[in-house]
Amino acid sequence: MTFEIAIVLLVLLTAAFLFITEKLRVDLVALIVMSILLLTGIITPAQGLAGFSNSATLTVGAMFVLSTGLFRTGAVDFLGDITTRVFKRGYWQGIVAVMVIVGFLSAFINNTPVIAIFLPILLALSRETGISASKILMPVSFASMFGGVCTLIGTSTNILVSSIAEKNGIRSFTMFEFAPLGLMMFLLGTVYLLVAGIRLIPDRRGEGDLVDQFRLSEYLTEVVIMPGGLSVGKKIRDAPLVHDLDLTILKIEREGEVIQLPGPEEVLEANDVLLLRCDIEKIQALQSRQGVQFKGQTKWGESDLSKGEQRLLEAVIEPNSNLIASTLQKANFRERYGATVLAIRHGSRLLRERLSDTTLKGGDVLLVEIERGRIPAFRRSGEFIVTSEMDPTLYRGDKALFAVAIVAAVVLAAALNVIPIVAAAVIGATAMVLVGCLNLEEAYTAIEWKIIFLLAGVLSLGAALEESGAARLMSASLLTYVGVFGPIALTSAFYIITSLLTETMSNNATAALLAPIAIATAQTLGVDPVPFLMAITFAASASFMTPVGYQTNTMIYGPGQYRFFDFVKVGTPLNIMFWILATVMIPMIWSY
Repeated sequence: MTFEIAIVLLVLLTAAFLFITEKLRVDLVALIVMSILLLTGIITPAQGLAGFSNSATLTVGAMFVLSTGLFRTGAVDFLGDITTRVFKRGYWQGIVAVMVIVGFLSAFINNTPVIAIFLPILLALSRETGISASKILMPVSFASMFGGVCTLIGTSTNILVSSIAEKNGIRSFTMFEFAPLGLMMFLLGTVYLLVAGIRLIPDRRGEGDLVDQFRLSEYLTEVVIMPGGLSVGKKIRDAPLVHDLDLTILKIEREGEVIQLPGPEEVLEANDVLLLRCDIEKIQALQSRQGVQFKGQTKWGESDLSKGEQRLLEAVIEPNSNLIASTLQKANFRERYGATVLAIRHGSRLLRERLSDTTLKGGDVLLVEIERGRIPAFRRSGEFIVTSEMDPTLYRGDKALFAVAIVAAVVLAAALNVIPIVAAAVIGATAMVLVGCLNLEEAYTAIEWKIIFLLAGVLSLGAALEESGAARLMSASLLTYVGVFGPIALTSAFYIITSLLTETMSNNATAALLAPIAIATAQTLGVDPVPFLMAITFAASASFMTPVGYQTNTMIYGPGQYRFFDFVKVGTPLNIMFWILATVMIPMIWSY
């Protein structure tokens, strides 16, 4: 144990703690790790910054552009129409169809946008058919993971581990090298879900409009400001009514005029009729002091709030949104988006009070009231997936064939080893812009920079593990306890360790940290490291036991109204089956 190894292990443990607890954003954690390693001199500036020019980082960035090009042209939109038609014939036919379609798409493009485009389609189907959305969304999320392990470009983790292998003098992985085991997992996972898994999923999302879904009716009321009330003549931002009761004024009726979503500068007047979002019991207790009087109570519904130019939207915060770790107040949400948040589904909790101070997470579901004209900009912000209505965005339909041809050419060029995958992906992304599938601004926006910085940062930690000797030390410990049982046992151990870590932290970070240890272990044993790396790669992309282990699970967590234990109950048998399958099949497909 040298000083350098001690520093690297301390940084590793701290990074793992921060990744798991999400006290800081994962990309910020990765940059902090890189900075500490550079300051301590454990890695050189060239080694620390090499992650930004690494082939994996560049390939993943280009694949984001290729995926967005397909969606912006509507090239996969017709698959949503197929899903809708099949679902109307029956649930089981529909669920098989959508799992196959999503799985196929996820094998060739990033699965996060695949789920993003199918979310509103599937929720609309749920409302139309009366089938609980919870019975649809989890199988579809799992299917996207099944598809992602079938090809090199199916998930960023596959590309990352292949790049690490190449950097260490090991051959890179081929486009369809993952397919034999990946297709077995796809088949096994699908059969399990159809036979048992779906039956374990409870009906979580009930019927009713958005007001019913968020149980908001009991938090909506109308009051009249009485002459002489404390808030008369005060701006909304200064009114005691607002400050004392933590409420939101959604509408003001004044002498026949209606002011929707009044701003903080609006002055309240005597006899104003206010539609409020608040805890009704609190305002009942304080109405005499505040100088307000209740109007006749009524049951409020979505149609009452979606009048004229106002609309209610259900919006999921994207897993890579800039709002993550912020609050509505810090983000200046109302002024920034011209929208008011009425409720938040925060994991399995439904919040209708203290919304402005709630720390937001990826996958949180917001119930938003917004003017119709602001909806397109709200969608284009890239922070949300609007799930309550279909996206009316006009696709560049005349470019759809170009987009499909470009992606097909990238896959074919990489599969036939005409040019390296990184070159094919960058050329394909450039072609998307040149032929007009995307403009340059859309291409920049398409790249999930959070992932790019995460990859660059964790690659520097991987380099430090190798440079300091920490990887060899950790490898020696693993060999002491597991190596005596042979390489198959080590393959199984790498799979289960990766699988468990991926349930609680970034799959890319897990793979980047374990890959150097796997390579060091193989070198000590004098065997080919590819089986160990394959175990890590497959396990890192097969995270079914928690809603936070994989981005697609995070995206469906709130809209499906799941509880944490739903994923444990359905995903644990699947994880165990995949672990057994990988332990048996990896040594048969990739020899030591």
